[in-house]
Amino acid sequence: MLNERKEFEAYTGKVSYTAVNKQDTTYLGRFTFDGIIKGEGLVRVFTILARGFLWSSNCDTEYTRRALCAWCSIPDKKNAKEKEDWQYKSDFRELHGEFPSLVDKKGGGWLYRHAHAVADFVLNNPDKVYATTEKSAKIIRDSWDEYWRKKVVKFQIPLFSQNTDGGFHLLFDDVIADALEQGLLRDTEITLPQSILDKIADEAPKIKTEWISALICYYILNKQPDSEWVVLPASNFDAYFGTTTFSHKVLNTIPKTIIFRDRQVCGLTRYKVMPEFLP
Repeated sequence: MLNERKEFEAYTGKVSYTAVNKQDTTYLGRFTFDGIIKGEGLVRVFTILARGFLWSSNCDTEYTRRALCAWCSIPDKKNAKEKEDWQYKSDFRELHGEFPSLVDKKGGGWLYRHAHAVADFVLNNPDKVYATTEKSAKIIRDSWDEYWRKKVVKFQIPLFSQNTDGGFHLLFDDVIADALEQGLLRDTEITLPQSILDKIADEAPKIKTEWISALICYYILNKQPDSEWVVLPASNFDAYFGTTTFSHKVLNTIPKTIIFRDRQVCGLTRYKVMPEFLP
């Protein structure tokens, strides 16, 4: 979350499908089950990917779109009809030569392969996962593919298309536009002085100091000069911390004397850090 270059690499590189115990979610990489099954946090994932592809290609938007298609690719069903030229597809195996790490020769994109590798690990290692985790893995194994195919088609709809079936879809056009505005991926490392870390521990002794300090560092790195607010990508922080406990339970308990949240802004959560907790 803080080093965007490392975040990009986590979304495109190899994942270690291992776990030493039921609390260990290493096998999920930088995703949660809600991120895979429901698409939670996907806006940020796509934006990080688009910024990486865009700014490494001299702002070639078509190259970036192809890279996103490759990453999202999912093999067609065996009995699938051949697509007409005007139809959006979801199998981009022809992009393997250009993006060999993002899509394989059979049309399996990075996320498709990751999702099924997660499911395989969970179902083959029941002693290292919770029962609820097994349920999520079975959803991926049994029904996720069709859900994802429909999503990949919708991602490709032009921004100003009049033939959409509803608003607020996540679109490649939106993501690429955001990537153009946000610029290069940041690889800045930032740490808080010990005096602030001690103050956090005193103010919120029951919450992991590193969780609150990460939120403060993210705020510092993303605050714009014309606003004291920063949008909080809670689902992505879940993946960063390796637990949905953060957004489901911990986030609501952080004292307002440290972080104040506004949850009524266009359906999003934004937050600001109190001045005494800023370096």
